[in-house]
Amino acid sequence: METSTYRIMHLDILFCFLVLAVLSSSCVDQVKFGPLCGGNPDNMKRGCDTKYGCGHYGASRGSKKHMGLDIVCSDGAYLYAPFDVRIIGRAKPYGNNNAIDDGITLMGEGLCFKLFYVMPDQLSGTRFKYEKIGRLLPMQKVYPGITSHVHVQMCDKSDPTKYF
Repeated sequence: METSTYRIMHLDILFCFLVLAVLSSSCVDQVKFGPLCGGNPDNMKRGCDTKYGCGHYGASRGSKKHMGLDIVCSDGAYLYAPFDVRIIGRAKPYGNNNAIDDGITLMGEGLCFKLFYVMPDQLSGTRFKYEKIGRLLPMQKVYPGITSHVHVQMCDKSDPTKYF
């Protein structure tokens, strides 16, 4: 009897962990980003530019694929926390120190994501939903004629589109 009680307890614990895992993943699937960029309250996505390609996840970049989603934003516009976030640190998209080679890594709502082409206000701490987190860098200096945007990339490089 003692052995069967022990097995039932282990099965109950395992069941609880499985339920938590399912609930956690379904909660993450329901997460939606609040407005990221001042002047774009609906998080309008960047379409395609003749010279620079398209802003959707998986778009062709020659032999590579676009690993994020571009949200329209004007050069110099303020960027805001899409929900309560913890600032993890700086993210460098290119590593070449050009005019837009800066960004920020954030965690919140069970997600880890990066925002590229952003001059962050700070590199640690927390920000609450709608609080300013930085400004969009001057994309036109590097890509003249492109639709200026903030690039949203999940830390695991999965598709962020479902969160918008």
